[in-house]
Amino acid sequence: MSRPAVFFDRDGVVNLSPGAGYVLTWDDFHFSPGIIEALKICHTRGYATILATSQQGVGKGLMSQSTLDDIHARMQAELEKHAAAFDGIYACTCLSSDPACTCRKPSAEMLLRAAREHDLDLTRSLMVGDADRDIQMGTNAGIPLTIRIESENPHLVSATHTLPDTTGLAALLERCLAETAEEVE
Repeated sequence: MSRPAVFFDRDGVVNLSPGAGYVLTWDDFHFSPGIIEALKICHTRGYATILATSQQGVGKGLMSQSTLDDIHARMQAELEKHAAAFDGIYACTCLSSDPACTCRKPSAEMLLRAAREHDLDLTRSLMVGDADRDIQMGTNAGIPLTIRIESENPHLVSATHTLPDTTGLAALLERCLAETAEEVE
């Protein structure tokens, strides 16, 4: 039977936002407050955790694919210490101007691919992001519940829940995942 997942955006959700720039090295990566606890709750509740991130810094030549892979490997190693590692990582490295790109948010391609590769039930899943493109990606994939982490980005797409930052994410996920489990039973 397919299992549900919680999909996470990276910059501004899993790690502190680099602002207008990019996380180009591991030294630039800093976990957001409460994110490790949030990931642990997902695992405890039987949800897969999937990272879906746009990283056009690779497409722009600001960093290599191997550097991005190294950042994600180090992130996973830190998360594994807390039994909170992601079950899958999907990154779109295309430029926003690339007309041939099919994976760039708000396209649902990364989530649909993750669902196929990990046997996930998107209709029982959640999306956590800080930008309209994250929330819209989740909606485009058929994900019914979305959580927005406030940011400086303008918000034109509404989310199911909105938090001022990630410090309250674990508590909100605990409540949402418990409610979702009750609906399934």
